[in-house]
Amino acid sequence: MDKERGNDSYLARQDADLPVCFQQTVLVWIPLGFFWILAPWQLLPMCKSKAKKSSVTKLYIIKQVLAALLVLTAVAGLALAFVDAEQGAVPAVQYTNPSLYIATWIMVLLVQDARRSCLRRDSGVLFCFWILSLLCGILPFQSLVRRALQVGFHRKLRASTWSCSNPQMTASFLSSITFEWYTSMVVKGYRKPLEIEDVWELNDKDKTKVLYTAFEKNMKTAMQKARAELEKRKRKKRRQEGDPDHGNSMSKAQSQDILVLKKKKKGDNKDSDPPKDYPRGWLMKSLGKTFRQNLLLAVAFKLVHDALVFVSPQLLKLLIAFVSDEDAFAWQGYLYAILLFLTAVIQSLCLQQHFSLCFQLGINVRASLIAAIYKKSLTMSGATRKESTVGETVNLMSADAQRFMDMANFIHQLWSCPLQIILSIVFLWLELGPSVLAGIATLLLLLPINAFLAAKAKTIQERNMKNKDERMKIMTEVLNGIKILKLFAWEPSFEKRVNDIRVRELKDLVNFGYLQSVSLFAFTCAPSLVSLATFAVYVLVDENNILDAQKAFTAISLFNVLRFPMGTLPMVISALVQTNVSTARLERYLSGEDLDTSAIHHNPVAGSAVRFSEATFAWEQDGDAAIRDVTLDITPGSLVAVVGPVGSGKSSLVSAMLGEMENIKGHINIQGSLAYVPQQAWIQNATLKDNIIFGSEVDEARYQQVLKACALLPDLELLPAGDQTEIGEKGINLSGGQKQRVSLARAVYSDADIYVLDDPLSAVDAHVGKYLFEHVLGPKGLLQKKVSTHTLQPTPQTGRSGTGESCSLHRGLQQAESPEGYPEADEAVDPCMEESTEDVVTMTLKREASIYRRKLSRSTAPSETGIWGLPRGFQLGVKFSMYVRYLRAVGWCFTFWVAMGYIAQYVASVGSNLWLSEWTDDSVRYQNQSYPAHLQDLRIGVYGALGISQGIFLLFATMLSARGAMRASRVLHQLLLSNILHAPMSFFDTTPVGRIINRFAKDIFTVDETIPSTFRTWISCFMGIISTLIVICLATPFFAVVIIPLSIFYYFVLRFYVATSRQLRRLDSVTRSPIYSHFGETVSGLSVIRAYGHQERFLKKNEITMDINQKSVYSWIISNRWLAIRLEFVGSLVVFFSALLAVIAKGTLQGGIVGLSVSSALNVTQTLNWLVRTSSELETNIVAVERVHEYVIVKNEAPWVTKTRPPRGWPSRGEIQFIDYKVRYRPELDLVLQGITCNIGSTEKVGVVGRTGAGKSSLTNCLFRLLEAAGGKIIIDDVDIATIGLHDLRNNLTIIPQDPVLFTGTLRMNLDPFDQYSDEEVWKALELAHLKTYVQGLPERLLHHVSEAGENLSVGQRQLVCLARALLRKAKILILDEATAAVDLETDHLIQTTIRSAFADCTVLTIAHRLNTIMDSNRVMVLHAGQIVEFDSPEELLRKEGIFSAMAKDAGITAADTTAL
Repeated sequence: MDKERGNDSYLARQDADLPVCFQQTVLVWIPLGFFWILAPWQLLPMCKSKAKKSSVTKLYIIKQVLAALLVLTAVAGLALAFVDAEQGAVPAVQYTNPSLYIATWIMVLLVQDARRSCLRRDSGVLFCFWILSLLCGILPFQSLVRRALQVGFHRKLRASTWSCSNPQMTASFLSSITFEWYTSMVVKGYRKPLEIEDVWELNDKDKTKVLYTAFEKNMKTAMQKARAELEKRKRKKRRQEGDPDHGNSMSKAQSQDILVLKKKKKGDNKDSDPPKDYPRGWLMKSLGKTFRQNLLLAVAFKLVHDALVFVSPQLLKLLIAFVSDEDAFAWQGYLYAILLFLTAVIQSLCLQQHFSLCFQLGINVRASLIAAIYKKSLTMSGATRKESTVGETVNLMSADAQRFMDMANFIHQLWSCPLQIILSIVFLWLELGPSVLAGIATLLLLLPINAFLAAKAKTIQERNMKNKDERMKIMTEVLNGIKILKLFAWEPSFEKRVNDIRVRELKDLVNFGYLQSVSLFAFTCAPSLVSLATFAVYVLVDENNILDAQKAFTAISLFNVLRFPMGTLPMVISALVQTNVSTARLERYLSGEDLDTSAIHHNPVAGSAVRFSEATFAWEQDGDAAIRDVTLDITPGSLVAVVGPVGSGKSSLVSAMLGEMENIKGHINIQGSLAYVPQQAWIQNATLKDNIIFGSEVDEARYQQVLKACALLPDLELLPAGDQTEIGEKGINLSGGQKQRVSLARAVYSDADIYVLDDPLSAVDAHVGKYLFEHVLGPKGLLQKKVSTHTLQPTPQTGRSGTGESCSLHRGLQQAESPEGYPEADEAVDPCMEESTEDVVTMTLKREASIYRRKLSRSTAPSETGIWGLPRGFQLGVKFSMYVRYLRAVGWCFTFWVAMGYIAQYVASVGSNLWLSEWTDDSVRYQNQSYPAHLQDLRIGVYGALGISQGIFLLFATMLSARGAMRASRVLHQLLLSNILHAPMSFFDTTPVGRIINRFAKDIFTVDETIPSTFRTWISCFMGIISTLIVICLATPFFAVVIIPLSIFYYFVLRFYVATSRQLRRLDSVTRSPIYSHFGETVSGLSVIRAYGHQERFLKKNEITMDINQKSVYSWIISNRWLAIRLEFVGSLVVFFSALLAVIAKGTLQGGIVGLSVSSALNVTQTLNWLVRTSSELETNIVAVERVHEYVIVKNEAPWVTKTRPPRGWPSRGEIQFIDYKVRYRPELDLVLQGITCNIGSTEKVGVVGRTGAGKSSLTNCLFRLLEAAGGKIIIDDVDIATIGLHDLRNNLTIIPQDPVLFTGTLRMNLDPFDQYSDEEVWKALELAHLKTYVQGLPERLLHHVSEAGENLSVGQRQLVCLARALLRKAKILILDEATAAVDLETDHLIQTTIRSAFADCTVLTIAHRLNTIMDSNRVMVLHAGQIVEFDSPEELLRKEGIFSAMAKDAGITAADTTAL
């Protein structure tokens, strides 16, 4: 003000005003200058001739008319100036201003017209210009008004919004910065539950495809550089490893030995082996490059915000000075109050734009990464695929991509925090001089502590990721193989395995919690310690230094500013550290080797369709060759069968053709397109029709023809919606035979040139197999002119067949049998009579579930939700009982003391603030006297004690809460796990595995980590706000009046927001699982997708799925910003009113208390925001407890062990009696077995046959009580099986199931999970199962590691392992659920002979698909529609001419054959 001495007269008086000269020049030129600098750019759209203009709207007309009027007023102004000039001299300004305005308003007209060709109609530049003109116009206006009338009025600007697919595109400037365009969505979400189609579409630039294209381009260049680096590193390493004297003098043999040694070590301990090197450091670079624009914009907003943060403390200082100064003019006070308010508002607008950009960056990074991972999974080589299981890859998508998303949100804190810290220190220095250094020193001492804690936390986190991966892997297997666990009563063993991992996980969790509470303690103490150190030093250094309110509270608000960056920095750093772990995982995965298909040529060679030229292929680059030196030429139109014993390389030959194997030498030439039917059918989660058409054009006639040829028409009648039936994941609601036929139909429909069929007829019955051969493969079939190769049991009618001998394929010709004895194709074989590889019980249940889910999905939403619909409880408000349930799991005692700790902490905090306010008022009391020393010591001592006690109370509370949270996690997981394992089989048949796994992964993670920290934050926010409000009310009691309307507004915003936010979060989780399940599906069906060359289509599907999820996340992000702006506005009002009331009550207040109340208010804005955020976080996350609980209350099956135990050694004879036994799948369905009565004697061998749905499989399920009786009973050796515990029953029966299910772990664990048997017994069982030689040949023998789902054993070997399980059990009753489906005839023969010899003294029930396996039984039971229609010896039945003899005739078995057997 000293500079403006001349203007002093205007301001230093009660009715201050600005000089007229200033008003007419500076205030006019500021907005005009701004406008002319930026306006020309706004005209650019006019230059583009092609731009299509939008229609003329009423609003546009009004705007143009107004602008035209303004031009007229400016012209009038100019005319007036000339008129005045005649009366006397006029200042130049009078001419220039109207002229400038005329030009300006014409420009405005043009700009408004130009904006018609843009999507967003209004212009930010114009808006800012209007606001500036308005602000600058207010001052001359108020002068005029004061001169004339002393009255004022104001008007409100309101930006209009237009609705469109995404209103953001057309939202006006004002609407964009306040997120007003989003209000309609919030209101809609409050009125009714949001569905996915209510959510607005993404803008084009945010679509996955666009993002990924940009990212991929940058990724490729960055990766090339990184690969070059890697090569350099390798070369350097080789140089170092070699002998320093002679370079690399190690002989080749030696290095080979070392390799062997390394391999052996690797076997013993998987983790000790150093991981393979991979290209590093390219991921962050390519992401940075892709999202440059977003990053720079966010930086700009953040800079403005950070600058404004430091304006508030300066204004506070002026305000305190004003209150303490009796002679100050009132208008100054009001000005400061208004400025405080404006600063706060602008600050919040900038911050929200910044965050909006950051979160957008987050989801875009996630989308790019997921797209990259997905694309990689399609091109990965076999060796790379082995490195990571499906579970781990899905984890890369869910956990690691999520990490990046979280990191992106706070990435700018990395530079903003240090900047804020430096600025705070500078301003503090200006206030308190060098004594600030004492405070800074205290802060610096706390930093290494945090660094240490962060490092510790990182190791714990890494360990925990490993444990989590391992636990999820076991859980996935348990759930996929749950039926086997139940049949063998193995649940306890697996429950123990999971719980052991869980114990380790929880130990780490609680340690992590302790670390967090120590760092929190350091942080709570920090501000009070720092201010204590600073003030104490300041006062003690020099007695002239008096701590007055201005200094103290400006300093305190600066220290409050310091708190945020100091608190965030370590968090951001630890997040960075975690992201680094994820970066490494992603870089390793994304830079893995791609599939090398260079050995597969596609050259046109006349007269040859497929030609192997000395081809040698292995599964891994340096592994053993699975097929060696194969030379083979297949002519177009021939049918080639490949046969050979188990493990001789039949499937490998097929894989080599598909390019799935590593080429060692030679090549394969393939001419034309391929279709492939894998040994185990791969079915997508889509409709049956989609599965067959598989992305080709729809040709209805051909489609019907294919359905008929593949015997699918009868099945369509059974399915609830015909070929529109939605098939569950992994083909859950189809039987094995149906899956196989759908898989075959897909191949036939694709109309390829070459067909590769891997054992295509294995899962179907003999007569269905014959039907398929006739109609599809045979000389008259649909594929007659095509080449097809299949591996199979020798088939009649095959033109020629190669026999695989450890697969140097010997060519042998097998004589084609004459096709007599076969019924003609017209003799209708009922193709539906076919026993599936999935028993009927499960089938029916799954079908039921499918129908139910379809109904549900139709009623809830359109096709997006597909088969699963919305899980239950997905739209209700969160019940209070969930919080209670969680707190009960924590323990009431814990809960009470945690709450007390927090309350005590805040009492101490308010106390220390009030004490400080008293202390600063001393400066007024002892204004011109010396300050008493004892008082000074007292002030410092009490202030310090209160500060430290805050920290101690907090430490107490957080330590307790960490223990409590661990307790809750343990309780909830334990309940969930044991209940899921006790659930009946029907539950697993009607619930998709993915959903159960989600409970164990996402929801348990939420309970473990998210809920505890959210609870803690919530309590501290809540207490913080209450304490602030109390302080303000102490200073200015009138504030209590303001609290009421503010809190009402706050509450309403909260209710509106929380409703919408919660539904958006739920939409997010509903739309997220399809991403993962689609991914899992893709990985499991890779070979099929590649064989058909459908990678592009799957990529597109993934993009669509991603975009649906992205739009719900995006909407959720905007909803947060919408809320934040409104809440921070409430915060700004709190600041404004606390300042205003202080100004009004100026005479009665001390500076100290004003400082305290306004500095608390400045702090409250952030806290208010956090409170809502955490409330909604908490509401969203507590849903996890609800979801876990939903599965904790699932109805259990009968108890595993009851009071009535069977006698020891039961069953000793193995007699089974059915007495009028009835069973149904569910109470509301019909009976499946309708009163069966029969006796099976001791050691009798009984075959069970019948067409599909006759109830054969139900019979086994009843014996094991997977289904409970609806009437009648089963008695085994005089014990009614319904009276004993399930485990007592299941442990004493043995079954060889259809699907050979193996679990990850050792071979021994797969045979004997409880370690009940000695090694000798295990070897004996292996010997009988013909596996001994194989296992002895393995390097680790019994400890051989079985990979996920037993992938490293062939299907036949897996089946033999199942046989060994049964042999080891040696129960008196064996049920053989005809397992011969996936096994070649030789293995089949082995199994049959073993069973005949080893189980000679047992009762054996065989559920047969192939009649010849049961022709030597003592008796055969023929079931039809749930009743026994024939039960006698096979010879008798053949003579009888009943159902059995008809079936035998179909299978080509005559009475003569039985005697031969």
